[in-house]
Amino acid sequence: MSLTDLSILSALRTKMAWHQTRQNVLAENVANADTPGFRARDMERPDFSAMLGAGSAGSSSITRTNPKHLGGGGASLSSFNAEEITVNEVTPAGNAVNLESQMMKVAENQMDYQLVTTLYSRSLGMLRTAISRRG
Repeated sequence: MSLTDLSILSALRTKMAWHQTRQNVLAENVANADTPGFRARDMERPDFSAMLGAGSAGSSSITRTNPKHLGGGGASLSSFNAEEITVNEVTPAGNAVNLESQMMKVAENQMDYQLVTTLYSRSLGMLRTAISRRG
């Protein structure tokens, strides 16, 4: 068992992967802001606290609940779900992307990702320090 097999680190890795996948979905929304008929999507926010429960690391998984949901780029990311955003504003061309809203989500997602990566690296550092000081 390595340090990265701990449930807290596994949960943090899963959260980082979720933020990466969400960033891709949000970037697609921004890229298609002028595409006629395009509807913005966002990621369903999973309950990451469930991943810290009893059981071995990686025993919890997020499952695809609808075949229309997007999968991620890798095997660990394919279980995240994207859902269409319900909006009230639609352009005459049928586009429903609000750029201000999307850019706010991108910024929020970046800050959350940075927080998780900091927690992950500091947790690893503390564990390495604790192991190296054993006598």
